[in-house]
Amino acid sequence: MRNRSLAVDHLRRATARLTALDALYDAESWADVVRESQEAVELALKGLLRASGVAPPRVHDVAGVLEAERDRLPSSLSPDLPRLAAVSRDLRRDRELAFDGADDLVPSEFYRVQDADEARAAARFVVGRVAPHVLGA
Repeated sequence: MRNRSLAVDHLRRATARLTALDALYDAESWADVVRESQEAVELALKGLLRASGVAPPRVHDVAGVLEAERDRLPSSLSPDLPRLAAVSRDLRRDRELAFDGADDLVPSEFYRVQDADEARAAARFVVGRVAPHVLGA
């Protein structure tokens, strides 16, 4: 399952979301920064999996696949694999909540600048770490 064009497209779209994060951050839309950070991470990691010959499942958190397919991923990413998986898991947890909220939770009131800072930094880390492997595949 090595579709280089699709892997590169995933990375391009993840990178575009990093730009969108800055606009959302400037608008102080913290919940949207968290949500878009998750999408950037998901796309980047799915691009990495595809570039490594692994068909990513149609789920929002690919941490389990990263761990299961560790031997097929670039060895230079091995030290970062626990953090890549943790970011995928953590942001997946907030995906729907940051977008839809809940009866007892309004996203714009719940998420704070610290949440946005952490999510945006995590997304930048993931995209930055996987980009060379997707583009160089």
